[in-house]
Amino acid sequence: MSSDWYEQRRKDEDAKAARDLAARAAAIELAREQKIKDRADRRATELQDRKDRAQRRRDRAAKRQRDFAPGTVYRRGTLGLVAFSITASLPAQIIHFVSIHWMLFPIGPALEGAAWILAAGVAYADEKRLAPWVRWVLRLLSMSAASYAALINYQYGQGLVGHGLTAGQAQTAAMGLAAVTLGGPLFFEVRQWVLTLTAAVGNAKHRLDKKARARHEKARRAEFTDVTRRAKALLLAAPYGSLSKEEAFTRAWWDIQGAPPGVTADVIADRLQAEADVAAVLAEAERTPERLAVEFLLADLFGSEVGVPGKPSKSSPQGRTALGGKGNGAILSSPDEDTLKPLADVDLDKVRKLADALGGPDRLSARNVREAVGCRNAYALRLRDAVQAERQQKPPNLNGA
Repeated sequence: MSSDWYEQRRKDEDAKAARDLAARAAAIELAREQKIKDRADRRATELQDRKDRAQRRRDRAAKRQRDFAPGTVYRRGTLGLVAFSITASLPAQIIHFVSIHWMLFPIGPALEGAAWILAAGVAYADEKRLAPWVRWVLRLLSMSAASYAALINYQYGQGLVGHGLTAGQAQTAAMGLAAVTLGGPLFFEVRQWVLTLTAAVGNAKHRLDKKARARHEKARRAEFTDVTRRAKALLLAAPYGSLSKEEAFTRAWWDIQGAPPGVTADVIADRLQAEADVAAVLAEAERTPERLAVEFLLADLFGSEVGVPGKPSKSSPQGRTALGGKGNGAILSSPDEDTLKPLADVDLDKVRKLADALGGPDRLSARNVREAVGCRNAYALRLRDAVQAERQQKPPNLNGA
């Protein structure tokens, strides 16, 4: 066989080995990824299980806290006493009437049930917030039925003397039967009182808010008669329930006052006047001695009211003073021209007069020179330095440094 065949066979075997190796590597990688995924899923499941167990513990603790809360114990305990009282009193009622005649069997349950049904009616009347007289009538009827049942049981207990009981034992049984017969409805009534008073305490904030709202409505009607009358008209004109009282009052205020609630024309006028007063005070506060000296100097130089404090400039269409901008005229030169152009004698005279007005050349600044002459900052610096130099006999810096 030729060498080419062997060479091709070797290449095929190498390729097959490479494929097998790649397949094994892929299988190992897949198994590793699956293992990592399984481990992550297991951790997530364990974490969720721990969270669920913790949540169940919290729920059980909350339930125990609710079950053993004083209010819960009182409510459930009272119902337990009621159940025991029924269990003790009802058989005596039944036996008493059956001993008279078997057809009188329903009287016992009816008499005992009447007391409890009427006591439940008191609770229902409290829940529905019926008139107090309705509750008191139901209470009276309930206690009347319970008292009659207690009398029957008392007589039944005294009649047990001939059934193996001594007179003292029969008297004790009679008093016990009467007590539980009358005590059951009485305990239930006291429970209802406590629950009603507790609800009343819990609703105290609501009642206070309701009273405050009523006082607010009354004061609003007294203070804004026209607006409240308009709001009432809007409520009557709109479909029932489609417009709230506050929305109607807001719209009525806009109709009457033309502004949001609480704002009137007088309020707007007072606000604008106050803002103008504040602006005037702030403007006056900015009139330092130096600024006043500059304004008086400008008025002296130009022989007009330009810059006089409190008087508008006649040359300005908007009445601005000389200090309203950075000069008293338009500035058309460029910064390079300000640095190179020679100092004008008229400008030097203005700066000299400004220095005299301010009390010396050391009071000169680029700002007050700029405002007095009406130039750019570089030119103002050169003017200031020139006047200071001639007053102090030192060479001027004409480059604006």
